[in-house]
Amino acid sequence: MRILMLSWEFPPKVIGGIARHVDDLSRALARQGEDVHVITCGVQGAPYYELYHGVKVHRVGMHNPETPDFLTWVLQLNLNMVEEANRLIEDGWSFDVIHAHDWLAAYAGKNLKHSRQAPLVATIHATEYGRNNGLHNELQRYISNVEWWLGYEAWRVICCSQYMREELRRVFQLPDDKVRIIPNGVYLKDFVGTTMDPARIRDRYCASDEKMIFHIGRIVREKGLGVLLEALPRILETEPKTKLVIAGKGPYLDELKHRAYQLGVFNRVYFTGFIDDNTRNALFQCADVAVFPSLYEPFGIVALEGMAAGVPVVVSDTGGMQEIIHHGVNGLKAYTDNPVSLADNILWALSHPDHGQKMVKRAREDVRTIYSWEKIAMQTAAVYSQVLEEHSHSNWRGSYQDAPGRFEQRDVRSFGRYQNVQ
Repeated sequence: MRILMLSWEFPPKVIGGIARHVDDLSRALARQGEDVHVITCGVQGAPYYELYHGVKVHRVGMHNPETPDFLTWVLQLNLNMVEEANRLIEDGWSFDVIHAHDWLAAYAGKNLKHSRQAPLVATIHATEYGRNNGLHNELQRYISNVEWWLGYEAWRVICCSQYMREELRRVFQLPDDKVRIIPNGVYLKDFVGTTMDPARIRDRYCASDEKMIFHIGRIVREKGLGVLLEALPRILETEPKTKLVIAGKGPYLDELKHRAYQLGVFNRVYFTGFIDDNTRNALFQCADVAVFPSLYEPFGIVALEGMAAGVPVVVSDTGGMQEIIHHGVNGLKAYTDNPVSLADNILWALSHPDHGQKMVKRAREDVRTIYSWEKIAMQTAAVYSQVLEEHSHSNWRGSYQDAPGRFEQRDVRSFGRYQNVQ
């Protein structure tokens, strides 16, 4: 199949989880013989075109007027994506399926669906309603409307968990037969090795006699790091020689540091900022426990990363993470937004390393058998195939056919460039 993916981020531009998801999925599909093109935002230092692990990556330049806000930037990005797709088609490429990732690619996906008469598949990774626990201003309501619109325009909507499926049903009233659940995944091999000495990396952040609690991710409120800081004094009462290492950056960082000062635990917390993959792997390998106390988490790919890296994980019992983690079997679950429960589970993991290793063994087996990208790519390709089969037996021919007051398709064909449309 010839697949066109649209994503606002793709390595080396990595803002959140979408970049890694599209990267891993597109590579797995290409290995299985699919012809995959990705159109994404250009980034300084990256080529406008490259063949990347079998994936044809097209990065569009943002040579537009300077935008006053992020929303205007997104609209200009979508315009540039459409221009790039049309250029590829004029150069002889064609696409069977268009796959848009999240609302940031909705306009381009909808435009290409109707102008090229190709079915649209959408992956909705999270919702504005869920991220903000409701819609509280006009911008949030607008983004939520675009998410609904993307779901409406898509032939199929893919989400990552049963939790997310229920959210799409509740917020957007999406029908069950339109939604498919396909989990995220990780490449196990990406987390089992590092070119660095974990012991030397550990020495940068912890004393030799300290136990390490590790968290990595974007520093935003919904990741629950405020709850983790609230839990830290209770942990230190029992395990005073403990260091909390928080890796990542984001808009919540300054407030988080201020809260650590207020709680009197700033000297027990190390904020590393951004770290590369080798450092991440080394910290996973030398940590005593990895903690992900999210308040909202459609899936929780960071929990999979910790499981793949071989460290006991503690998560909050919310979202997709409650489906990944089986308490006491492949990890531990704490009550959501509950510092006491979080502290008690972390302390249990720190004081029961033997059982922690049993959980690690089971967790890695789950990653290998359930959350492999090869399996996920096969499931995604099956959705594409089903959509194409249904499309081939439908009479849908794009936006003109049923739109009141518009040309019908047969009228459009009378114009020169439409004469060969069947």
